[in-house]
Amino acid sequence: MREARSRTLDLVADLSDGQMIGPRLAIVNPPIWEIGHVAWFQEFWVLRHLRKQRPLLEGADALYNSTDVVHETRWDLRLPNRHKTLEYMGAVLDRAIHLLQSSDNPVEEEIFFHLFSLFHEDMHDEAITYTRQTLGYPPPKLSAATARRPGAGAFPGDAEIPGGTFMLGATPDFPFVFDNEKWAHPVHVKPFRIARAPVTNAEFAAFVEDGGYLKRKFWSDEGWLWRESGGASKLEQSFAKFFGKESKPKTEPLSSPGKIDHPVYWERESGGRWLQRLFDTCVPLSEHLPVIHVNWYEAEAFCNWAGRRLPTEAEWEMAASCEPGADGRGITERKRIFPWGDEPPAPDRANLDWSAMGCVEVGALPDGDSAFGCRQMIGNLWEWTASDFQPYPGFVMDPYKEYSQPWFGTHKVLRGGCWATRSRLIRNTWRNFYTPDRSDVWAGFRTCAR
Repeated sequence: MREARSRTLDLVADLSDGQMIGPRLAIVNPPIWEIGHVAWFQEFWVLRHLRKQRPLLEGADALYNSTDVVHETRWDLRLPNRHKTLEYMGAVLDRAIHLLQSSDNPVEEEIFFHLFSLFHEDMHDEAITYTRQTLGYPPPKLSAATARRPGAGAFPGDAEIPGGTFMLGATPDFPFVFDNEKWAHPVHVKPFRIARAPVTNAEFAAFVEDGGYLKRKFWSDEGWLWRESGGASKLEQSFAKFFGKESKPKTEPLSSPGKIDHPVYWERESGGRWLQRLFDTCVPLSEHLPVIHVNWYEAEAFCNWAGRRLPTEAEWEMAASCEPGADGRGITERKRIFPWGDEPPAPDRANLDWSAMGCVEVGALPDGDSAFGCRQMIGNLWEWTASDFQPYPGFVMDPYKEYSQPWFGTHKVLRGGCWATRSRLIRNTWRNFYTPDRSDVWAGFRTCAR
């Protein structure tokens, strides 16, 4: 718990008071609000819900309860200043730790809310990281971060998955799972072929150069409407104005006004070379890195152009979790917790925990391969799937009812985690979910043969 709070504070330590507020955007929160919300969530569920303690900060519910506080009003709230916010965060953490240490035999509900508040903070730390990317802030200064690994190149080709019936979802013997993972249930999957690695920048650039964004036949009705609306262009324009970056030397925008024809953080140099904005710096597009910051519509359009398709979440989980049968046919009943087995993540298996401060090339980390030879299914980038976010059979809400249920039917499932995901949080059964228009998160995709 202390380590998680230290990471939260490290992620904002270098930001000015103005940056802690930031511009009013629909896809991010003011960082000063976000860190206060993390503490409030812990206080509300651990101290007040479990032990009926009085609030430590008067009026905190009206400031930080994300269920009740409308998103666009969070910039207008009379929030405590930075010093008082940090004091509040420290007081909550100290009391939560004392509560845990003084409980000789915590009941299941206590354990659940201590873990939930920890993982909730982990998820917000990832959100703070992509907020820094969205707003063009410098990368966070973290002592644990290392230089990026040397290039490993591409990793082309498909893995053959024999299909069969397997148990999709989590089992009750796992220490902690979220309600949308419950419970494992039989699903039959036909044999399929899935890419051994995510789509790279070079592969996606071929789609862009071929005019893929401009050809209606590759896009769904909803995707074409998103492209025509200029959602990504409007996002770039909004923070460009905020930071006074409306004119950018040595680059020229490729997008026509109001329409989208390349990923949101790509820019074309006058000489024709593609650049990509990573936090506050534009760098040449690296061909063997996975394409990121593309939304579900863009992934779907690329697949249509390439004659491929997105995997369903059942296919994704089978490729990540299952093992081939002893006779080379079918699959075994055993499911791995992680693609490589049941051992916890390590730096030579998965790019997690901000260790590389960005994505690594798709050919890296062979020690993390699944039994079928798929690489980087955990870490590096979230992967869009074809599946709508829906409850599993027999779904029952956890006590924090707002976590999953309100989003069923409107979001798409992503799997695998990214480089800013905590290793203690991720596993093969973990289901993330975003609306299909979101391109601000660290998300890309891998494809399946049709």
